[in-house]
Order: sequence, then structure tokens, then C-alpha cells
Amino acid sequence: MALGNAIRSLVINTVLVRERWQSGVAYNPLSAGMAQDPYPDYARLRERSPVHRSRLMNAWVFSRYEDVDTVLRDHRRFSNDPRKRTLSRRQQAILPGPDDYTMLFLDPPDHTRLRALVNKAFTRRAVNALEPHIRGLVSSLLDAVDPNGFDLMEAVANPLPVIVIAEMLGVPPEDRARFRVWSAQRARLLEPTISPRERKIAAEAGKAFADYFRPIIQARRAAPENDIVSALAQAEEEGDVLTEHEMLNMLRLLLIAGNETTTNLIGNGLLALLRNPGELERLRADPSLIPAAVEELLRFDSPVQTDFRGALEDCEVNGAPVRRGENVVLLIGAANRDPSAFEEPDRLDVGRSEGSHISFGRGIHHCIGAPLARLEGRIFLEVLLERFASLRLLAERPAYRGGVVLRGLESLPVAAVPA
Repeated sequence: MALGNAIRSLVINTVLVRERWQSGVAYNPLSAGMAQDPYPDYARLRERSPVHRSRLMNAWVFSRYEDVDTVLRDHRRFSNDPRKRTLSRRQQAILPGPDDYTMLFLDPPDHTRLRALVNKAFTRRAVNALEPHIRGLVSSLLDAVDPNGFDLMEAVANPLPVIVIAEMLGVPPEDRARFRVWSAQRARLLEPTISPRERKIAAEAGKAFADYFRPIIQARRAAPENDIVSALAQAEEEGDVLTEHEMLNMLRLLLIAGNETTTNLIGNGLLALLRNPGELERLRADPSLIPAAVEELLRFDSPVQTDFRGALEDCEVNGAPVRRGENVVLLIGAANRDPSAFEEPDRLDVGRSEGSHISFGRGIHHCIGAPLARLEGRIFLEVLLERFASLRLLAERPAYRGGVVLRGLESLPVAAVPA
């Protein structure tokens, strides 16, 4: 195992040296430095090689706002379906399994049909109706902490989204813990670094999830209740309904989307505020800034850093001759720090009004859970600032979980003074 890792590191370093020699910069999403703080590397890519050819990723890498935005919006020329790309053997080995092709990996017309049905179950009105309950959940989670020292991730960021999405799916409280485990295991399917062992674990989690929900789906078709499963079971578009297989895939996607992004928004966002105490005090002095602050926190350290596409035809993006089947890596985190789109992009400004971040994607694949993530983020900040007169970071460099797509903290130790 040690010899294999050494050979792998040597091969990667050789590839990166050549890449750096050709373009003046290398993109290595696997480095420890990128995991802790990718933004200096993003800046070098934007400045020196915004249209970057990565041998390591077997892809074109785009880091400028305009390019990332353009590709995300263009579903006619750029596909979400990895089966339509020219993949290396390593990339072929981590292709999604038959049960993993959720709406996230589909193109029109399949995506269009599924999205229309799901939109009926995931309306803004239904999400906004959750506000009083979510506010109570945040309060109860903060009631349980020791203000002298607690892990914000363990206390709030991890459990809150699980509780909310589990309740929306009609899952009883005693089953929430395994939902969090399933979510973490399934989220690894989004990462290009997933190992064969992790893929097997994710498949097992998917099967357990399906076994759990099959009888619930059948019951909700017969007798609907006030939950998303019922709404999906009853959703109809021009006589079309979701099959059981499609419903299970949709519920698996909602499990991940409802947990991982919001968890990372809360953790990354609070860390950014604690490192910029002046901005935290602006929010305390003027809570009306909190909705804008949520958008700025999403931009400043995005929960989703990277997205992928495959070219459906020969085309050109910012001078790059992208050929049919070639892979495209879109650095959302880099686009959100592009000075051509945001003034002083490396400065946190909770009152920022210019620009529009790409953290929830663009076009037909814009995140369906964005309203829920925004709602949970806003309520979290409102309750936190009402509850505590001051907050203090207890770790100088909190560790981030490793990931190319998702960016989130392992833990966030803080201390607080009650208001």
C-alpha cells in the first residue's frame, strides 16, 4: 500500500511539473493546501491560465466568472451526463452506478420532465412555511451547548439540515441519525476522488435508503400525508407521474442536497464571520443585513466549489478549442472571487450588493434546494446573534474535510458569551 501511494504521488508530481512548465501554473485539487485554502491557487489560475488544460483531471479547467457562468447556462452544448464524456480508465471506474443517475446527472428531456414534477413538491411557499419550526429547532440545538466551548459543526451545522430534510420527508426522530450517515456516505458519489471502498459503502447506503422508503412510498400513494414523499407521489404533469425508481433517486438526491450544502454554508459562513469580526458586529448592529450576508457568505466560501460538464459538440470557450466529449471542470469557488465580477472579491462584505454568486449553479440545474438553504442560513444567524453577545474562535486553523466538489469543516470549536 505504501509503495503504491508513493508511485501514485510520483506520477501526479510528474504530471504537475509538466503542467506548470507549459502554462506557468498547475491545478492540483488533491493537495493539502487546496483543501485548507484553495483561493490563492484559484487566483493564480485566473491570472495566468484561465483556460487551463489539466492532464491530472483530463479536462479543461475554467476559473473566470464569465466562462463558468456561460458553460453552466449552456445545456445544449455542455452535458451533465458523465456517460457522454471521453473518460480515462480511472474516471470510467468511478462512473455513477445505475441507481445513482439522479436528476443531477441527466440532460433534457429526462431532466426537464423530472424537474417539472419535483418543482410541484418543492415550492417556495412550502419552504417558507417551515420558518417558525426551523427557528425553534435552532433555538433548541443552541440550548444544549456549553457556551464556554462547543463544536458548532456537531452542535448545529450537522444536525439542523438533517432534522429539517428528514421531517420534510416524513422520517421520525429516531431514524435521523442513520439519515446523517447515509447522507455523508452518498455525498462521496459527487467526488472524483471516491475510492472503490467508498463507492461500495455508498451503494449499500443507497440500498438501505431504498429499502426504508419503498413501503413509505406505497403508503403515501394510497394515503397522502403532509410531506415531500406524498407530494412527489401525487405530483403529475400532463398525465405523467414519477415511477418508484425515479422517486427513490429523487429522494436520495434531496437527502444529499438538503444536508451537505446547508451544513457547509453554516460552518464556512460562521468561520468567515469569526475571522472578520467587524463584519460580524455589523450584523449584530443591523440584523436587516442578514439576508444579504447569507448571499455574501455563499460567495465568499462556497459550499460547492466545483462542477463538471462534457462538451456535446466542438465549440470554443474564451479561446479554448473544446472538442466533443472533452471534460470541463468549472471552478465555482474561483468564479465567486473573480475581480471582474466582484469589487475586492477577497474581502468579506456583508452589505455587498453588486454581483451574483454562482454557488447554487446556473441554468436548468440551478439548485432546487436553494430557498431552503437560504432560509436555514438566515435563521441560524438571526438566532445565534440574538442568543450570544459575543463569539470567539477556539482553533486558529479549523480543519476542512477533503473534497474536490464539496467544501466544509470537520469541526468548528467556538466559545460564546450569552446575551
